[in-house]
Amino acid sequence: IRHDVMEWPIYLDYAATTPTDPQVAVILSQHLGQDGIFGNPSSNTHVFGRAAVRAVETARTHVAALLDIDPGAIVWTSGATEANNLALFGVMRAYARKGRHLVTSKTEHKAVLDVCRRLEREGCAITYLDPNSDGSLPLERVAAALRPDTVLVSLMHVNNETGVAQDLPTIGALVRNHGALLHVDASQSAGKLPLDLQALPVDLSSLSAHKLYGPKGIGALVVRQRPVRVRLEPLLYGGGQERGLRAGTLPVHQIVAMGEACRIARVEMEAEQARIRRLRDRLWQGLAALGDVELNGHPERNVAGILNVSFAGIAAEALLDALPEIALATGSACTSASHEPSHVLRAMACDAMRMRGAVRFSLGRFTTVEEIDYTINAVTAAVTRLRELSPVWETRQGSPKYRAVDWAAP
Repeated sequence: IRHDVMEWPIYLDYAATTPTDPQVAVILSQHLGQDGIFGNPSSNTHVFGRAAVRAVETARTHVAALLDIDPGAIVWTSGATEANNLALFGVMRAYARKGRHLVTSKTEHKAVLDVCRRLEREGCAITYLDPNSDGSLPLERVAAALRPDTVLVSLMHVNNETGVAQDLPTIGALVRNHGALLHVDASQSAGKLPLDLQALPVDLSSLSAHKLYGPKGIGALVVRQRPVRVRLEPLLYGGGQERGLRAGTLPVHQIVAMGEACRIARVEMEAEQARIRRLRDRLWQGLAALGDVELNGHPERNVAGILNVSFAGIAAEALLDALPEIALATGSACTSASHEPSHVLRAMACDAMRMRGAVRFSLGRFTTVEEIDYTINAVTAAVTRLRELSPVWETRQGSPKYRAVDWAAP
């Protein structure tokens, strides 16, 4: 199999963003031009505005159906970053008289960690939890962090770098019994793992359309209404849209596109994720055959589409440079320009060489068997060539400590 770099690059960076599904693109275009549903939903005095309202509410029901939640819990945002900001700032400011303590983990996305840094400057106390070496959060560590003044716990469901999935039912029950609220960044799990937010003890959830084959620039915050209505202080003030929680004219075309993306995900999720899981396992087995390849993350509790591995003896940047025809990543897209070691892998206590050799492969809806097989062959050839040039690899191979390692696939 031969790929021309310009004509047919292989995309394995679905965790950064997904291509818009063709069916979603059609819906998007139908809500833009003069012949489509382009009205302002706030203009309810004429047919154009009322048509827009119906489109928005239909989309709200599609998102709610994917999550098994009441449509009234959906608050539209510009994406998961805004949803995270609204959840953390909104709760901590609304419940300031109750307490000013928040618990999160060191492996969260920067859209949560940077908000926490700002909250600290506003006088809040933040506890940052250390994960296990496989990225999972031990329940006893969460329990030990809870205090009488703890208002909110914010944890991502699926980590965007390692694909590790946290135990939401158990953690959620613990947090609820303590009397605190639980916010979950579900941008990497919605549409990929079953999420019954009606049953799960989760109070707020952040979503992003472009992680599940919708357009960029639209997302949502799910705000639980029952058994207790979660109070939020809004970030934006204006026309009172979204029950006063998020002001601004609703982008109808993006909202209906997100709704369609969620509708498709609900129908296709089980079969699609099983297929992606098979491709991921095929990729991992092919890469592990190289030897001295370490899995970064939990071998079982993970989402199907993300595989993070470290290749001993080489730098990940060198590997990516050697494979221009394959779109890969060394970590989160939001921090890829900084060239700093992954804060996620650092929190998992990975050593410097393991972090330096870490590459994230993320698969999705349009990934094929042929692309996976090509990737295995191309990565194998590139890693072998780079190791032959690496003095670090030569030194490592000379140590009996490393020759005895068993690199069997989990």
